Amino acid sequence: MKRYFFTILLFIPAINMFAQAETVVQSPDGNYVFTFYQKSKSENTTQMYYRVSYRNKTVIEESELGLLIENRLFESALGIPNDNYEYWDDNLKLVDVEQNTVNQTWKPVYGERSIYPDYYNEIILKFQKGNSAAHHVSTDNGYDKRFFYFMNIVVRAYNEGVAFRYAFPEASNGLFLHITGEQTQFAFPENTLAYYEKWAQGPYSLLPIQDWTDECERPLTLKLTNGLTVAIGEAGLTDFVRMKFRLSDRKNNALQAVLYDSADVVTPFSVPWRWIAAAEKPMQLIENNYLTLNLNKPCEIENTGWIKPGKAIRISQLNQGDALKYVDFAAKRRLQYVHLDAGWYGKEFLMESDAAKVDSAKDLNIPELVKYAGQKGIGVVLYVNQRALSRQLDEILPLYKKWGIKGIKFGFVQVGNQHWTTWLHNAVKKCAEYELLVDIHDEYRPTGFSRTYPNLLTQEGIRGNEEFPDATHNTVLPFTRFLAGAGDYTICYFDPRIKTTHAHQLALAVVYYSPLQFLYWYDTPDHYNGEPEIELFDNVPTVWDDTRVIDGAIGEYIIMARRSGDDWFVGAITNNDAREISIPLDFLDKGKKYIATIYTDDDTISTQTKVAVTGKVVSTEDALKFQLKASGGAAIQLRTKK
Repeated sequence: MKRYFFTILLFIPAINMFAQAETVVQSPDGNYVFTFYQKSKSENTTQMYYRVSYRNKTVIEESELGLLIENRLFESALGIPNDNYEYWDDNLKLVDVEQNTVNQTWKPVYGERSIYPDYYNEIILKFQKGNSAAHHVSTDNGYDKRFFYFMNIVVRAYNEGVAFRYAFPEASNGLFLHITGEQTQFAFPENTLAYYEKWAQGPYSLLPIQDWTDECERPLTLKLTNGLTVAIGEAGLTDFVRMKFRLSDRKNNALQAVLYDSADVVTPFSVPWRWIAAAEKPMQLIENNYLTLNLNKPCEIENTGWIKPGKAIRISQLNQGDALKYVDFAAKRRLQYVHLDAGWYGKEFLMESDAAKVDSAKDLNIPELVKYAGQKGIGVVLYVNQRALSRQLDEILPLYKKWGIKGIKFGFVQVGNQHWTTWLHNAVKKCAEYELLVDIHDEYRPTGFSRTYPNLLTQEGIRGNEEFPDATHNTVLPFTRFLAGAGDYTICYFDPRIKTTHAHQLALAVVYYSPLQFLYWYDTPDHYNGEPEIELFDNVPTVWDDTRVIDGAIGEYIIMARRSGDDWFVGAITNNDAREISIPLDFLDKGKKYIATIYTDDDTISTQTKVAVTGKVVSTEDALKFQLKASGGAAIQLRTKK
């Protein structure tokens, strides 16, 4: 049965000269309330606004809605002097409101859960601009030149958050839309703090929003003075321009949605979603991060049996003899992939480098390597810079399929503008036609496209371990970057430059979600000297049937529990400070006993990594206590006792 949470309230504000109507939509549980209204901006114009609350607490104060659109009419095609311009401005007339409720679930090809809820109340606000009866020009070619346009604002209220986007029905006059920007604002209460990050691989700074000096990446996590933690972001970006945030110059304590560049679109067309999520405890944002996936189309790949998540090791020594050693190591350590990194086909930044053949200076035979790896159950992934991808994509995809390659890591991709955004997502679609997995590196941030094309296993867009960040940075990431989707953090282990303990590194394989999880970054098989604790890397999956956030605080610590089949894995990391934590095991099945294999830092251990491996029998009534070292962590594997 459909349930509608939709009201129109009519009242006369003392300061306005006309009646103002509010349209309200609530989440199914009633916690989120999205309110839309219009009011006078000046004597002759009106403006669209919205507010959002969560559990009767303010999330978004009065904020503007709208797009900046500049259109030149096509008079020249009709033999009419083209000295007329039409600008999308204010004064949109609300002509209708459509209401819908959807209550369903869906099963991903893989994910952090085996099933996701998709339950929301929706309103579609339908607007018209101009006079449909005026300025009509009848022509022989059927062109309907009337000075009127239609735009919808689609609003969804989920239990996990709210989202809205601008949508344009098919126009009868044939005009394209030249979108130059957004009016969209996110106004917050005074003294709001935000985890500011200028670029996708940058560090975070907790700053008052009024102190910003530049644009900020999305998703953005904020701390409000009313106790709420809020996140705002983007979903469904495939053929438009990237959005970021900057401090508004029109309203105090407000952030402005900023587009990378202008965009040209032909109707029907929908702009990507802008989403808002709130939580009384920050860890709830992580548990609800599938909101981004829900705002994308269902899987469009008919046969997904070839899409195999797994763990990988990078082959940095680009010669056949060493490459075979990496394959042997991968097979021994129960990895699924080896990855030939940059340089295998020549200098990646030179246009003349040919990604259809091995660099003549390299002792590599890829078909033979693929054959050897395949005999051991290991797939091969190739790195290709976008310079080569943009020139050779249609050439190399059938070739790599012939070689038996399992996936491509896209390197140094262009992100931001409409052309390269569209190109990139079309490239992922083309890879699916040849049954090739994709990992996108550098500045690309996910907006949920892996639901539609799950051959896109993971992406970077993260300040990962190749940058050697400290432990505090690592405890910020789950509450910020990972709200957008999987992150290829490139976990290190043996490299002496890491700024955390080794138990911390082990725990990251549980805490951080990446269906293609790179382990041993910067390491070689020769670094391994029989350390028993890396059995956790051997055993840990990269996708899950259930995910629980046990406890955590942004920039301080996090404890994650994830289930695969009957087994549970727990990862706990702290920031640069030592910390005592307790992990209740009440997520385990009642009445069952589990064998817990525990990995902790221990300076008394003689190995170079100083990680102790201990075991005990536990049940749902137990709690495990740990004294974590500064920059330390702990990992646990829980298997049912036979």
